[in-house]
Amino acid sequence: MTAEARTAVVTGASSGIGAATARALAAAGYHVVLTARRKDRIEALAAELPNAEAYALDVTDRAAVDAFAADLGRRASFDVLVNNAGGALGAEPVASGDPADWRTMYEVNVLGVLHMTQALLPALTASGDGTVVVMSSTAGLGTYEGGGGYVAAKHGAHVIAETLRLELCGEPVRVIEVAPGMVKTDEFATTRFRGDTAKAAKVYEGVDQPLSAEDVADTVAWAITRPSHVNIDLLVVRPRAQASNSKVHRAG
Repeated sequence: MTAEARTAVVTGASSGIGAATARALAAAGYHVVLTARRKDRIEALAAELPNAEAYALDVTDRAAVDAFAADLGRRASFDVLVNNAGGALGAEPVASGDPADWRTMYEVNVLGVLHMTQALLPALTASGDGTVVVMSSTAGLGTYEGGGGYVAAKHGAHVIAETLRLELCGEPVRVIEVAPGMVKTDEFATTRFRGDTAKAAKVYEGVDQPLSAEDVADTVAWAITRPSHVNIDLLVVRPRAQASNSKVHRAG
């Protein structure tokens, strides 16, 4: 099936990697359904793209997700789900981390993936050539100090992808996990540090060319557009300056 005949659902498409992925898939010929809580953002993005629509959605609200899946199923078939919605809150050690922050991160990074995947999987399977993408993180593969809540959540997302791939073996659905390392976007670090732009800037201080949202979106689009029999199980993408979660070269 050509990309021109296919539909991709992208969650968390209002900014950063999600918005960049929507642009990349639209450029590849997909009809893109943009979902996020910020309706104005996704409507503006949909207006920029050649073949896109916006649908305001909170992936942590199961009833809303089920309604979205039912509505989408009535209007068109779809073939690709990009579970991108996520994020980090706080950088406190485990001893003093706020359980409310941990709960929020778990709900969006883990339960959000679960809700969307469960709701859309029947249609993805029925398409005969479906793809589920889970946007995890290198945090899901190795821990670091001050990252306990986010690391735990992204480990959960990683395990969903790994388990789902085993359970769908033999079905016409690929499960792709993309795990970015250091990515500099407008909102990720600022949100993590509760609007403290000085702390957010220090994350990238001295780092030569951290990844951009477009860098990650390019890898997502590449993985999705491989031939149907080719599954990119896990794609880890980091900037050259980052060797691991805890080893980053900084100039000066």
